[in-house]
Amino acid sequence: MNRGMMTHMVKTQVYLREEELVALRAAAARSGRSIAELVREAVRRVWLRPENQGPVGLWDGEPNRTSVEHDAIYDDP
Repeated sequence: MNRGMMTHMVKTQVYLREEELVALRAAAARSGRSIAELVREAVRRVWLRPENQGPVGLWDGEPNRTSVEHDAIYDDP
């Protein structure tokens, strides 16, 4: 996060279980960051990440015979 530029933020409250707050406080102390910063980062990583668009093709072109007729070629007669 760019610490040099302040962006507009809205104050909010959340209810956490005791163990969640203890874990957040420990993580904040270890990292030297605030609890608020850790929560914002978690929101960005979980909810604001780009959606997976599905599988990515590695090759262009028409499928070859083994791709289309896999069972007929490789199954026992």
